[in-house]
Amino acid sequence: MKRTAKAHWNGTLTTGQGEISTQSTILNETQYSFKTRFQDGIGTNPEELLAAAHAGCFTMAVSAALSDAGFTPADLNTDAILDLDMATLSVTGIHLKLVGSSIEGVDEETFKKIAEGAKANCIISKALSVNITLEVQYA
Repeated sequence: MKRTAKAHWNGTLTTGQGEISTQSTILNETQYSFKTRFQDGIGTNPEELLAAAHAGCFTMAVSAALSDAGFTPADLNTDAILDLDMATLSVTGIHLKLVGSSIEGVDEETFKKIAEGAKANCIISKALSVNITLEVQYA
């Protein structure tokens, strides 16, 4: 299986602009620029997209792990906070904040253990070489 995306850029780093498109067309010539990446501007940026991909992948991995353990997942909500070090222009880590609704037969300790396993085994986590932390709230 292959997934594709493409980017176009025109101009200098600080005054240029570009568009990002994905195979699914959910992003279709979506604007990105220096301002959307490092300041406030209308459009997206690579770091935001990486955080979104990680949040989506991790949340699906939690659901799959719960199902594999014989449970029926309920609402799962994840925020992914990507840390970008502007001095080194490096992603230094991603913090995942998971809020899970109560699931019959699953106590908080079991839920947290399943979430930790999903963090380690989600496809995007495995593709990254940065520190990934996890905070879990289970109601």
